[in-house]
Amino acid sequence: MDQPKPPKITNEKVALTKAEAFCAYQERSQHEVRNKLYEWGLWTDAVENIIIQLIGNNFLSEERFAKAYVTGKFKQKSWGKIKIKQGLKLKKVPDGLIKKTLQTIDGDEYLETLSKLLNKKAISLTEKDPYKRRYKLQQYAFSRGYEIDIINDILKTSEL
Repeated sequence: MDQPKPPKITNEKVALTKAEAFCAYQERSQHEVRNKLYEWGLWTDAVENIIIQLIGNNFLSEERFAKAYVTGKFKQKSWGKIKIKQGLKLKKVPDGLIKKTLQTIDGDEYLETLSKLLNKKAISLTEKDPYKRRYKLQQYAFSRGYEIDIINDILKTSEL
């Protein structure tokens, strides 16, 4: 069954009110908001005016979004910096801002999180061959977005 299409919004004031509610619910990137406005059927001029008003009224902040994204993905999902960076790039966050917000991750906490992740995975592995076991742990951590040199350092120092 096809979902009924939502009615198009042509009034800029109605769209602004809806966009404010959309941004107030959780932090959004400009890219997400812009896509949502186009999805509602607004024209380019109206979309850009609404984006400017949202930024002016502090409903939309790329920096605030990037910080919330980095913090959430690292603390909640235990993602590494590579995966977080890719996610931010998909949201069209500027490279300078990505670099700046990734530096807010505490280095010791980062290593501790990776170590816990590897320990948890090591417990669930049934592989007996140490080389295959190490490879599986490397691949797992790499798929979670951690850097290969940091993964190897942790695998060398701990007996997993």
